[in-house]
Order: sequence, then C-alpha cells, then structure tokens
Amino acid sequence: MIDFDNKSVFKLKQDSDFAEKVSDFLLDDESIIDSYKSMRDGVVFTNKRIIAVNVQGITGSKKDFTTLPYKNIVAYSVETSGTLDLDSELEIYFSALGKVRFEFTGKTSMSEISKTISSYLL
Repeated sequence: MIDFDNKSVFKLKQDSDFAEKVSDFLLDDESIIDSYKSMRDGVVFTNKRIIAVNVQGITGSKKDFTTLPYKNIVAYSVETSGTLDLDSELEIYFSALGKVRFEFTGKTSMSEISKTISSYLL
C-alpha cells in the first residue's frame, strides 16, 4: 500500500491514457470516470473507487495499486487554483486510513472531481 504519510504529494495532470494501467483490476460493472498522471504515478477515478498507482523501481515495471473506496470516505476538502498559485489540492479523509492528499495542475476541474466524489457519498 502507498504510504500517504511519507510519500511526496502526487502532482497530477489529466491523462486519459493512464487509465489503461488499472484496466485489469476493474470489476465487470465498474467504469472509469477520469484519470490523472504525475511523472510516473497516477490516480484513476472510477464509479466505485479511487485507485492510486505508485510506479516503483528503475524500469517502472513494479507497481503498487491502492484502492480507496468511496464508501470509506468520511470527509473531503477541495482547494482550487488561484491567480499566482496555479495548483489545486484534494484532501480525502478515509475511515481507518486517515488523510490522503493529491495535488493537481491548475487546469484540472476541481468542481468535476468534487461532484464525482459527492455523487457517491451523498
């Protein structure tokens, strides 16, 4: 499992091709909503969960896939980009896991991410 406490913050940019990395792990009734990629790591939002992918090693052939089910979210916070600070942040609080934080580039639609998470929580 990804150590979200000690791992540097994911800095993510929308990348629809990154979703292919998790296709083998999806359930039959699960669909991809959106995917984001940093240098090597990434996050995929599905209709059931968030999948964080940590690419490891020199070749990148070893990967850690951490499933973060929407049903375990107890709260979340969205910080949008500003005039000088172009990055946005998403903090999600999971029961028994604690806080998970993702940082996105300025062009990311944080309102869409918020709507996605809310639609499965509320």
